[in-house]
Amino acid sequence: MNESDAVNALGALAQETRLRVFRLLIAASPAGLTPSHLSEAVGCASTALSFHLKELSHAGLISSERDGRYLIYRACIPQMNNLLGFLTAHCCQGATCLETTELSCDAS
Repeated sequence: MNESDAVNALGALAQETRLRVFRLLIAASPAGLTPSHLSEAVGCASTALSFHLKELSHAGLISSERDGRYLIYRACIPQMNNLLGFLTAHCCQGATCLETTELSCDAS
């Protein structure tokens, strides 16, 4: 990931509805969610949701796939990990980082 990609991803996440949508898709991984489920969950009209999904998609943070008559959106976990890696690439001035509590998918 380069600086421009990181700025695009962070810009896409720097909006409340998009951040909520992305977090819902992370929680629903790997199955994904339909636009109607996302719209209901975040309380957003379908036309506005379409705009937010487009922004997240252009940033590479989500993908969509047609499943029969449904469109399924999924978080792009590798892109999220690339962003996190980019943000933390030079942490602790090259020294071993302080010990942190390991988080897992089931952590609250």
